[in-house]
Formats: sequence, structure tokens, C-alpha cells
Amino acid sequence: MNAPIVAPRSMLLVDDDPIFCEVLSRALERRGLEVQVAHDVMQAEARAHERPPRYVVLDLRMPGPSGLTLIERLREIRPDVRIVVLTGYASIATAVEAIKLGAVHYLTKPADADQILDALHRDQGDRQVPVAEQPLSVNRLEWEHIQKVLAECRGNVSATARQLGMHRRTLQRKLAKRPARR
Repeated sequence: MNAPIVAPRSMLLVDDDPIFCEVLSRALERRGLEVQVAHDVMQAEARAHERPPRYVVLDLRMPGPSGLTLIERLREIRPDVRIVVLTGYASIATAVEAIKLGAVHYLTKPADADQILDALHRDQGDRQVPVAEQPLSVNRLEWEHIQKVLAECRGNVSATARQLGMHRRTLQRKLAKRPARR
């Protein structure tokens, strides 16, 4: 069996939106990266085994398992991998878990190629990030709580619904909506 090829400028882009992947991969390639694309966790893991990436941009919500499940697997394949989670479904709970699992940064969509590259190379926090003027809305607090319990249940929707005392379909409807504004 051949050893996997390890390229210093290799990137794995994992997102279920093919148009988004095409646009972002072209922008990243113009900046000198060699980009592979995967549209779900299983495909991403297979690509990472074939060619362990130096950098990963990872979406959270895709068909099948959450992108969070992939972080530890990628770090096992290549311990020095730099992972940025990029999601349109941001929550405090998933941000905390992503960092605990080994991501170096967590960004919300939309983010451009330069912001992503900056996040991949940043090792320090930013003391200048503004503190919110208003507390979170009730709807946003509900979203955050659901995300926290979902993370604790390792993405299992049925277990999360039981823990929240909510019907599974009700929880699925809430999860299908965009997060509430702050």
C-alpha cells in the first residue's frame, strides 16, 4: 500500500453546497492552495486518508453526521492539521465544542477566502472583539440551549428531544430553521 501524499499547501473543503464549494475552492486556489472538496463526513474522511490535508474548512450541517464528528478523526490522520469551522448555523455550544475538539477557529457564514486564511493562520485570540451591547433574545437563548443539549447528545436528535422533553418532530422543525438573531 502506498503512503498517503502530504502536501504543505493542501486543503480539504467540506460543505454540502456544491456551488459554495466551487466558488470558495477557486478563490483559495488563486491564493496558492491545492483544494480537495468533500460534501459529507464520510467523503471527507476518505479524502483525508488518501491525501492528509494541512488545512480544513469544515461546515457543521451536512447530510449525515455533523462536521463536529470529523474534527477528531482529521486530527488522528494528521495531528498538525489546521481546522476552521465555517457555518451558517453558529451557536455558542458548537463553537466551544469545535475548539475543544481541536479546531483552531470558528467562523460564521458568510466569510471570504481572506478571512478564512487569516483564521487558519491565527494562533492567538483577539482582545478587540466587541462585547455585545444587548443580552441574547429569548429565541436565541432557546436556540443556544438546544445546540448545547444536541452537542451533549453527540448529535442524536432523538436523545436530545427526550432530554428537552420535546417531540422529535418539533425539535427537527426548530433545527431546520435558521438560528434566531441575537
